Amino acid sequence: MGRIDYSKLRALMAEKGITSYVVKRDKIIGQATWRKIQDGTGDIDTRTIAALCEVLECQPGDIMTYVSDAEEAAERGSSDESNI
Repeated sequence: MGRIDYSKLRALMAEKGITSYVVKRDKIIGQATWRKIQDGTGDIDTRTIAALCEVLECQPGDIMTYVSDAEEAAERGSSDESNI
């Protein structure tokens, strides 16, 4: 089914000088949600996405990317080949 990758979120937060502490302290993202995003297993609701976009002054596509199963398999295949 694919997954959502949040690496753009972490990069934009770093670029804007906003730490995970700030988003948790200001109750934009809870600890459990942040952990899921870090682990790559997180699903966040539209209210959270909207709050993040407001704080970061961005659009949803600036903080997340859809990765299809085929893309993920290709990425794993290329990393497996580099380990040979």
